[in-house]
Amino acid sequence: MVDTLTLAAFVVLYVVVLGLLTVLAYRRTRKGEDFLLAGRKVHPAIIGLSYGSTFISTSAIVGFGGVAAQLGMGIIWLTVLCIGVGVLLAFIVYGKRTRKIGQSLGAVTLPDLLGKRYNSDFMQYGTSVIVLASMPLYASAVLIGGAHFIETTLAVSYDTALLGFALITALYVVFGGILAVMYTDAFQGGIMAFGMVAILVITYVTLGGVTTAHQDLTNMASLVPAGLVSSGMNGWTAMPDLGSPIWFTLITTIVMGVGIGVLAQPQLIVRYMTAKDDRALNRAIPVGGLFILLCTGVAFTVGALTNVYFYRENGLISTAMVGGNVDEIIPLYINSAMPDIIIILFLLTLLAAAMSTLSALYHTMGTAAGHDLWAHLGRSKLIPSKFRKERGAESTLMANRVGTAIMILVSVVIAYLMPDGIIARATAMFMGLCAAAFLPLFTLGIFSKRPSLLAAKASLVVGTGTWFLWTAFVHIKESSVIGLSKFVFGSDAILGSPWTVVDPLVIAIPASVIALVIGIYIDRARSPSIG
Repeated sequence: MVDTLTLAAFVVLYVVVLGLLTVLAYRRTRKGEDFLLAGRKVHPAIIGLSYGSTFISTSAIVGFGGVAAQLGMGIIWLTVLCIGVGVLLAFIVYGKRTRKIGQSLGAVTLPDLLGKRYNSDFMQYGTSVIVLASMPLYASAVLIGGAHFIETTLAVSYDTALLGFALITALYVVFGGILAVMYTDAFQGGIMAFGMVAILVITYVTLGGVTTAHQDLTNMASLVPAGLVSSGMNGWTAMPDLGSPIWFTLITTIVMGVGIGVLAQPQLIVRYMTAKDDRALNRAIPVGGLFILLCTGVAFTVGALTNVYFYRENGLISTAMVGGNVDEIIPLYINSAMPDIIIILFLLTLLAAAMSTLSALYHTMGTAAGHDLWAHLGRSKLIPSKFRKERGAESTLMANRVGTAIMILVSVVIAYLMPDGIIARATAMFMGLCAAAFLPLFTLGIFSKRPSLLAAKASLVVGTGTWFLWTAFVHIKESSVIGLSKFVFGSDAILGSPWTVVDPLVIAIPASVIALVIGIYIDRARSPSIG
């Protein structure tokens, strides 16, 4: 059992540092744009760490670590995609164009960028509404992961853990804005990287070394539950059968859903716009890439290896130890296998992972509500001229803070309503929706000289609509829970196997791209200069 006083001392020190960073950021946040982009001159190392720690949360460490314990090390392909797509392609190709266009247009958020790039209120409001409707689900999943570990480690009630977690994060986001978020991200990112390396080293030492640990995991293939074997699983160190239900879940939902979806994440895109120039983005790449390699690679490797540990100690595989709730595997393993100092370090790692992602999500939701809707509506042509009102800098800053506080409350409420074992799935759902709704039109917007508004509208509507319809009526993991298909058609899914395990992303992105291409073609037929 961890010494309570020692643990309390570390936690207090951690919170004090967060408080000091928040005060520093608060003093430098005097107007709405400070709250949104921190003057567009953030240090490259802070950008890299902030990007990485925002991307990697309890969803990756607890949620996907638990999935690795259940489905095996094939999830390592997500690490490959996260670095190749989520860092290299994101920064070199998308990041530089986003920074340049965002600065030239004076854009401060993704909805603001799209609205100005397409010269369309519809694009700004449409993307804002999607963010506000979907992001609380992801934020709630992050909250749940952090609260579960605090509950297990500190022996406090789940309610206390969740509310305390949300409140501390809320304070520094609401008062310090993006600067507080990025300062604390960098601090938290350092803790996360150190903590994950320590856990990997101790895991290998405990299991007898790298070769022994992985060979023992390979030799446990016969212990894979019959239900997973029948669905295509071949062991924890082998890929599932191509085209099997497990393969579709692992590849289309988790690897592709998160690995591709990262390109269209509003909370990550805004990081590009905080850079002073392209050189700053280049210098941020190795920091972000190494960070994501350490955090995801370790989480997925250790997650799978927990099967070796629990089988040696108790004669049970990981999922049997937790009654099937994969979100509890990593917390149980840490508390069972690690020395007290590492348990404390992991607690801080998990707090850092959750808070860094939560703070970014809270900030993004708050700016969508405060800047992209409230402040923008005040001067929009959609509002009769006699009711229009230009929002001043102080008013906009207050709107962002109030919007952030409201969305934090919404996320906490949703966290209480979500079922167990939802962390990894909620993350993949959110990232898949963002990819389907935003990625094609975002790509067109930053790379086309005169992007087609018709194409963007078509892509947004078709991508979002297709994703929702497939989620509600076909993809069995969600459709069976939502119940809409059952209510309308009397069945959990309107299509049979293998469609029920094909992730909505696989259907929605092509549909979104096709709608985009058709829109461009129609616009070009009307005016050849559109492209």
